[in-house]
Amino acid sequence: MKIEELYEKQGRGVRCLVCERRCLIEEGKKGICRNYTNLEGKLVHIGYGKLSAIESRPIEIKPFFHYYPNSTALTFSGFGCNFYCPWCQNYHLSFSDIPEWIMEVPPEELVSLALKNGDTGLCASFNEPATLYTYLLDVFELGKRKELYSCLVTNGYFTLKALRNLIESGASGFSIDIKGCPKMKVLSVDHKKVFRNAKEAINLGAHVEMVYLVVTNTNDFEECYNWIFNMHLKMLGEDVPLHINRYYPMNYWKEPPTPVEKLIKLKKIAQKEYNLNYVYIGNIGSIEHETTYCPKCGEKLIIRSGYKVLKWNLRDNRCPRCGEKIPVYGEFTRF
Repeated sequence: MKIEELYEKQGRGVRCLVCERRCLIEEGKKGICRNYTNLEGKLVHIGYGKLSAIESRPIEIKPFFHYYPNSTALTFSGFGCNFYCPWCQNYHLSFSDIPEWIMEVPPEELVSLALKNGDTGLCASFNEPATLYTYLLDVFELGKRKELYSCLVTNGYFTLKALRNLIESGASGFSIDIKGCPKMKVLSVDHKKVFRNAKEAINLGAHVEMVYLVVTNTNDFEECYNWIFNMHLKMLGEDVPLHINRYYPMNYWKEPPTPVEKLIKLKKIAQKEYNLNYVYIGNIGSIEHETTYCPKCGEKLIIRSGYKVLKWNLRDNRCPRCGEKIPVYGEFTRF
């Protein structure tokens, strides 16, 4: 356990300021993510270092296509979540309490393992990283000193203060899931704050890629996807990558998988009507839709398959045919 300073006292309770749920936690109770508790009027991170998984994984699987391409990151996760999406693919972790038998993994041990494995970076993923916030600050700070990059796969619902603290500690990459739009009937969250945080991360020098999981009969209607594309262009710009991913039935959600034709249609809309330069389709195993093309001349620049870079055709991050600058954060790991 570790005391977290990001809270406010309110009467006999404490207001957690790690994420925009801003849970008001009574003495001895837990917040919605079940990782923070009120102990004698202080916010205590009971999930500190309590990890559910540790595994070296390719960065492209997150997905990150423009961030340290072809590298691997030591990927780790905790328990619980602040959203509880009914279609969550990692629900066995996200919907779980912290087991009493789980031992704490010190930041030093995690970073040492990344170095031993030959990983280029660290990545908080699988469940929502907000559950590990206090731990992440220590891990990323140590990783930065060891010249490891640090990134997150997140729903992006941090408070601005927490987001800024993460970036200051060393977080430089954010793969952010945009779950839907204001008219979506599932999940009581403010989707505008997700875009607000993505924009703030970019303004602070971090790399952002957005992920739109297209859930059948849930967030796939015209008003919703147009809102997402419009917010992406207006808040983040045409060069921030957008991954349009296929949904498969999981957990409580039994709607059929997203039709591939729908995904292709949405990609075309994002590119043609909203002028987004880097739009990918995930979860269908298509080399064509995972390839980076030059937005100016159409040259194939980065060909990917199976979460690996098959061909790297950039010169100083520029198109070899027309010289167009392609946004890539971090170095490409050679074969």
